[in-house]
Amino acid sequence: MKTNSDSLDILSTKKILYAEDEIEVAKNTIEILELFFDKVVHVTDGQEALDEFTYNCYDVLMLDICMPNMDGLEAIRQIRETDHKIPIIILSAFTEQEYLWRAVELKIVKYLPKPYTTDSFVNALEKVSLDLIGYQTSVDISPEYTYDFSSKSLYHKESKIRLTKNEARFLEYLIERKNQIVTFDDLYDYIWESEDPSKEAVKSVVKELRKKIGKRLIKNIYGVGYTLEI
Repeated sequence: MKTNSDSLDILSTKKILYAEDEIEVAKNTIEILELFFDKVVHVTDGQEALDEFTYNCYDVLMLDICMPNMDGLEAIRQIRETDHKIPIIILSAFTEQEYLWRAVELKIVKYLPKPYTTDSFVNALEKVSLDLIGYQTSVDISPEYTYDFSSKSLYHKESKIRLTKNEARFLEYLIERKNQIVTFDDLYDYIWESEDPSKEAVKSVVKELRKKIGKRLIKNIYGVGYTLEI
């Protein structure tokens, strides 16, 4: 399996929603996705995908076209009404021009025909990785601190600061939503999907992160959540 680890590393803290109604196909694809993503959530039709996206937080979407209840393209069309940026991959046996044009209009990252090769699949994930970081590998979060998406590391001037997986995931979530309020519920869904955390669990991550980047950048919005002021 040929990979560009520098770009794909960003996926290790990301969450993908995958929609596919053929169970055997889904099983094989999930095995590959779990090599790259922190969390993989699988649904079996377009309506489920739309509902799941509406009520939970995801970084990447991957949908088949032909599914019961609602096809993948219609689900994406409705998702694009509220989210114009989330990277989307379409996996489909359909290669007709009509489907291709509809996919282009929905601003997908990659249209991947089935059956796909491992290399073509990984290439699609590399395109998603670059889309997620805006073709940048790092971002300045203050005059003194820089976060590197590819290595999941925080730098104070030239000194590297180690982050735990939850700290990196939390910080990336705030960076991607800089100067916006991120609620406790958003954080529960995004970081602790399979657990039942308390506000103290979130506060503990914030406390440790503030020790590493200072108290000024992450602002507490009392009773609501946090914001990263850049």
